[in-house]
Amino acid sequence: MLHEFSFRSYNKRDDVQAWIYVPACEPKGIVQIIHGFGEHSRRYLYMIVNLLDEGYIVAADDHVGHGKTAIINDNWGDWGDEGFHTMMEDEHTLMEITKEKYPNLPYMLFGHSMGSFIARDFMSKYGDELTAVTLCGTSGVWPDLQASIDSLKKILSDGKGKESDPTVASSLMGWMFARCDEEVTIGNEWICKDPYVQRDHAEDPLDAFTKPTTNQAFLYFCQMIDYITGPEWAAKVPTHIKIYNIAGDQDPVGQYGRGVYEVTNWLIDTGHDVKTTLYSGYRHEIHNYPDLKTEVVWNLAEFYNNVLGCGFESMMEKYSS
Repeated sequence: MLHEFSFRSYNKRDDVQAWIYVPACEPKGIVQIIHGFGEHSRRYLYMIVNLLDEGYIVAADDHVGHGKTAIINDNWGDWGDEGFHTMMEDEHTLMEITKEKYPNLPYMLFGHSMGSFIARDFMSKYGDELTAVTLCGTSGVWPDLQASIDSLKKILSDGKGKESDPTVASSLMGWMFARCDEEVTIGNEWICKDPYVQRDHAEDPLDAFTKPTTNQAFLYFCQMIDYITGPEWAAKVPTHIKIYNIAGDQDPVGQYGRGVYEVTNWLIDTGHDVKTTLYSGYRHEIHNYPDLKTEVVWNLAEFYNNVLGCGFESMMEKYSS
């Protein structure tokens, strides 16, 4: 069963496009997928289908300025004017809608890249409503973040918040190509070594890869990262939440593993239960590598099943057949 619907964004301007995927069995829990910067939720269909097979309801949406939400509202790369908590508050609205339709089920999050930043913001405000969270491709201390914030505030004070300065994206993310050993021709090579994944991402009409992001949205992006950085953030997260922190060890967003472990250590030092896995040799989108995605989804389902005490026989049988 599929529910397709929209709801009003926290930014009071856009109608967020959302989906709830329901398995043909008694569901054991709900997993809400939070996609990353410049992409959309249907890039997670492989994960969604496998979580359905494992008995989970899956909720997902396309953020403001992204995917179908951007198309419907004609606001590519513009997050509105309500600040950096906008996407987090939209994810909480989706949670409320999903729980109203399917009450009394354990609720988990999966957030990738910027989606992991949103999940971390969510955990610090609404963590009491969660059972478990997976952070995928998350970041520790972002390079030169305060300088970027100061620069963007100056740009906004000059009245250029709704414009898009290409040098902003370059200064924020240009360093991510440092370990790409192939020729950089598309501009997204840091996400995945596989050229087919690179092309799929670049040519997807629902991706914002080729579309500009406003200077104001980039400021919100930086402020979000700043808010979720350090032990002060981790101390706001309820300690009952089981946390799974995963990434590729060649992922620049996670500072090649160092940033991933920074996040883990902030959480462990504030009393949290965290499992951390780095996949050796892989870049940012570990869930999209053809030779790895089955293992990533298998391990993800195993984590949620273990949290819920559900066992793991069905997925093991599926992948060994």
